[in-house]
Amino acid sequence: MTDANLPSPKTGTTPGMAAGRALPHWVDRFLGGWRVYRKNTIGRIGMALLVLFALMATTSFIPQWVDPMYHPMTGVDPQISYSTGPSLRHWLGTDFIGRDIFSQLLAGARIAFMVGISSALISILFGTTIGMVAGYAGKHTDLILMRLADMIMVMPTLLVVLLLSALFGQLNIWIIVLMIALFRWPGVARVIRSQTLSLRHRPFIEAARVAGASHLRIIFRHILPNVMPLALLYMTFRVTSAIIIEAALAFLGFGDPGTVSWGMMLQWVWKTGHMFQAPYWMLPPGICISLITMAFYMTGRAMDDVLDPRLREEETTP
Repeated sequence: MTDANLPSPKTGTTPGMAAGRALPHWVDRFLGGWRVYRKNTIGRIGMALLVLFALMATTSFIPQWVDPMYHPMTGVDPQISYSTGPSLRHWLGTDFIGRDIFSQLLAGARIAFMVGISSALISILFGTTIGMVAGYAGKHTDLILMRLADMIMVMPTLLVVLLLSALFGQLNIWIIVLMIALFRWPGVARVIRSQTLSLRHRPFIEAARVAGASHLRIIFRHILPNVMPLALLYMTFRVTSAIIIEAALAFLGFGDPGTVSWGMMLQWVWKTGHMFQAPYWMLPPGICISLITMAFYMTGRAMDDVLDPRLREEETTP
């Protein structure tokens, strides 16, 4: 038995045993990033807020199971036909026809996550794919795709969606998600294109090309893993803008009338004339919109520190 195969005096394991238990590279990289993230105070606060809103979204189905009158859209308290303040029966009060505001707030958290994450994911998929193709292909392909991105980027998203809503009437929530995503990918595409331009001449890309790898394999097997962290970072900011756009559409009366969102709650407050008469109805959805957008922004800021070591060096430099 050679010295190289002797058990370690500290762990009692051999190098081969330790190597056999080695974590996959992506797991090790994730754990390292999580250790950095946990040291960021802003990131911890943002994550705590997101966990809170996630709990609100997952428990949004419970009130209507307890009693049908707590259904956020159709449930009405038979003893109440007007807006009332907080009570043991209705923790945040009721709206103008006796519907429970707390159950509406929980349902609004579910819609906020659905709209924000769905539209951000679609826009990131579009932007990342188009950015990689444009940066890798170059020449005419790059020119056409980037000019298309510039044309869409200069369009005011909220105004365009408002015009389409005015033309086609009330829009389904999934149509709103798709429209937001189609107007939010150009910024991501430009960032990913710049990153791809710096990657396509790296030695490992040249080696893959010499080895006979196809263009699609190079893009999705070698370039995509290197730009994915940056795409996920931009996804947190896209979630924030999507939630704000949906809330603005709903407040202006162009949201999906079949869903209860925080913007729709504010629209009901304004439309029924309770804006300054029922703060228990107006403040909760407004505060939730502010907090959830701030939570995603704070999470994105913390992820920026994880992905860019230079920021951590600047923070630790006296």
